[in-house]
Amino acid sequence: MTNAIHATLLTIGLLALPAAHAHAPAVHQNHHAKSASPAEQKDWGIAGDPKKATRTIEIRMTDDMRFAPKAISVKLGETVRLVAVNAGKVLHEIVIGTPQELKAHAEMMKKHPGMEHDEPYMAHVDPGQKGTIVWTFNRAGSFEFACLIPGHFEAGMIGRITVK
Repeated sequence: MTNAIHATLLTIGLLALPAAHAHAPAVHQNHHAKSASPAEQKDWGIAGDPKKATRTIEIRMTDDMRFAPKAISVKLGETVRLVAVNAGKVLHEIVIGTPQELKAHAEMMKKHPGMEHDEPYMAHVDPGQKGTIVWTFNRAGSFEFACLIPGHFEAGMIGRITVK
């Protein structure tokens, strides 16, 4: 990143969110496979090794601002491959987190609607495409997944993950 870009991002507050990176949507495909940095432990788990995924859960995203299924259960320590299918005609994303983190991130997305991400717990999915997240749920609790594109979160595009 050039100094000018770094200074601009710092000025508009994008560097306050360490998970945010600006780039084209195509970069999101297979983003966690290309990541060279070590996995970061989050309150809701840690990036998983695709070879250790014990099951695949398909989550459909639609333009009525809903996920199907809207609730999933996983076992503590389980590594799951979440395949987000965009069945709509507009861009959607899936982001895993705590309700508080997702709400704060949704507010930031309203202020910076072009902001995109490249973290292993999120995927942008173009219309008619699929995105994959491989995640190890090593923390028990109730978490959420949401589409944080401005307007989508507010319209109720939120699902629940229960880790037991």
